[in-house]
Amino acid sequence: MAIPIVAIIGRPNVGKSSLFNRIVGRRQAIVSEVAGTTRDRLMADAWWDDYHFILLDTGGLESNPEGVIRQLVQEQAEMAVTDADVIILMTDVVDGMTPSDVEAAEMLRFTKKPV
Repeated sequence: MAIPIVAIIGRPNVGKSSLFNRIVGRRQAIVSEVAGTTRDRLMADAWWDDYHFILLDTGGLESNPEGVIRQLVQEQAEMAVTDADVIILMTDVVDGMTPSDVEAAEMLRFTKKPV
């Protein structure tokens, strides 16, 4: 049986990299207050209650990314969604569900993958 892939997806600066680091048990992803710090997909072996899986950290999803770098970050996040068996949609509890979060949730719903 293949090792499942779990991707953490969400808009910029909602804490995806912090969650990634917490789950993998080490500081592998750079965490910053500056939005857009994560640009590439990060991958790590992870375990949760004796379940082994591959965890993906991604840059932030944006509805209309401006500039080449932001477009490339968007492509990396979309590739993570394609590769994933399970998706964690992360939002910011302080902001609540923003229109961008709702848009991401709708997009993920069409993947027919567990979110």
